[in-house]
Amino acid sequence: MGVVMNPLLAAATAFGVVLLVELPDKTLVASLVLSTRYRPRPVLLGVSAAFVVQCVIAVAAGGALHLLPRTAVEAVVAALFAVGAFVLLRESFAEPEAVELDEHGRAAAPFRRVVATSFGVIFAAEWGDASQLATAALTARVGQPVAVGIGAWLALVGVAALAVVAGRVIVRRVPVRLVHRVAGVLFGVFALATAGAAIWN
Repeated sequence: MGVVMNPLLAAATAFGVVLLVELPDKTLVASLVLSTRYRPRPVLLGVSAAFVVQCVIAVAAGGALHLLPRTAVEAVVAALFAVGAFVLLRESFAEPEAVELDEHGRAAAPFRRVVATSFGVIFAAEWGDASQLATAALTARVGQPVAVGIGAWLALVGVAALAVVAGRVIVRRVPVRLVHRVAGVLFGVFALATAGAAIWN
């Protein structure tokens, strides 16, 4: 049975737990890559919206989320990361296309398209993620779904904002192609690790 906790304490606990889980996680890398490719504002808006949906799902599911078939979730996530690795590495080695760029070398895509792309990437990456499971578990444990959801969402947005700021600095000093190559390798590692977890679980 869960323990009822003060809402502020519940939110602070969720914030701290999710922040620690997400700082070294794939979400940080994905947000950083998006911010080196597109303008930061629509990227942050898109990922923040994705986090809202994922937090609502985690809170609504509560302690039952861990009953979902973990192997199937990890297999899908591994496939998504493998595709992401392929796309990033292909783009980093391909000849530059005739794409309109802004002053920082980012693709000048329409605002809505960047928001939608950022939403889709993060929404897919967060399925079955440790932060989503932690949010569900905390909700079941402390009995404060709204507070836990808000705390978790603020932590996720904080990590994404950190990635976006880092992306703005990186694109001024490091070639975007190099960033994409490093990110592609990291995505490949994430794909292998997730596939391994799906096989061994």
